[in-house]
Amino acid sequence: MMTKQEKLKAPGVQWVTLDNGYKVWTQKVGSGPVKLLTLHGGPGFSHEYLECLEEFLAPEGVEVIFYDQLGSWCSDQPDDESLWRLERFVEEIEQVRSALDLEDFYLYGHSGGGLWAIEYALKYQRHLKGLILGGITGSIQSYMAHINHLRDQLPQEVIDKMKQYEALGDLENEEYQSLLMEHLYRKYSCRLPEWPEPLRRTFAHLNHQVYNTMQGNNEFVFTGNLLGWDRWNDLAEIRVATLVLAGRYDTMSPDDQRQMASILPHSRLILCDNGSHWSMWDDPENYRQALVGFFRDVESGRI
Repeated sequence: MMTKQEKLKAPGVQWVTLDNGYKVWTQKVGSGPVKLLTLHGGPGFSHEYLECLEEFLAPEGVEVIFYDQLGSWCSDQPDDESLWRLERFVEEIEQVRSALDLEDFYLYGHSGGGLWAIEYALKYQRHLKGLILGGITGSIQSYMAHINHLRDQLPQEVIDKMKQYEALGDLENEEYQSLLMEHLYRKYSCRLPEWPEPLRRTFAHLNHQVYNTMQGNNEFVFTGNLLGWDRWNDLAEIRVATLVLAGRYDTMSPDDQRQMASILPHSRLILCDNGSHWSMWDDPENYRQALVGFFRDVESGRI
């Protein structure tokens, strides 16, 4: 594991200065004709939980570009809530693309990064060769409906206890956090008995200001400025080859994944049989095969 200072100076690192004067960190790993820019989730997480993509894709001739969005661990972290807006993040991605001289490239977005990727594709798909939407749905309301459906399956005493803490606004309470971990995160976020070190690092480096401003305090208390986001009626405008990729036990509904794939004109759906929201860790081989197969088929014109 690299220290932060080592990460900032690692081979392949390129800093991008945004039009607002702040700088964001990117790193190219691997080499080859296929270029993949990654968008991590959160909002406010970091690229760290995506580090496994280098192992999956570099041997296949894919150049993976990690990127910490503004506010995230390796990039500048200004204390300014006005920056945490979806429209600004989309323009940030376009500035990163331009600075890295990416054209006819693939964009990978996972979770919140998948939401960014949808928005980017709707505005700038002329630059894209392919799109990968990992663990994201077409609206925040769809997400909230499914994750609350998952909670409704829990024992009533657990539901009541969680709602009690939520009503009090005591969301950092140790018991509440333990209930989330036991009954949600270990079933639908990552199903491994011990979470991988890169995933633990990502959680440790979460920028809470970004997360709370855009989402809220947690999955069940969604109060952020993304609350009304809904793109179900616009997905058909994304005409580039698209991989819809999620876990069968994801916090995003498998039915929503099927619906997305049915709307997107040139799409492929892969649900990792043993995977959760972070299927790249708890169902890695199926995840790797889905990515590699998608790149091969797009490059050969089969999708």
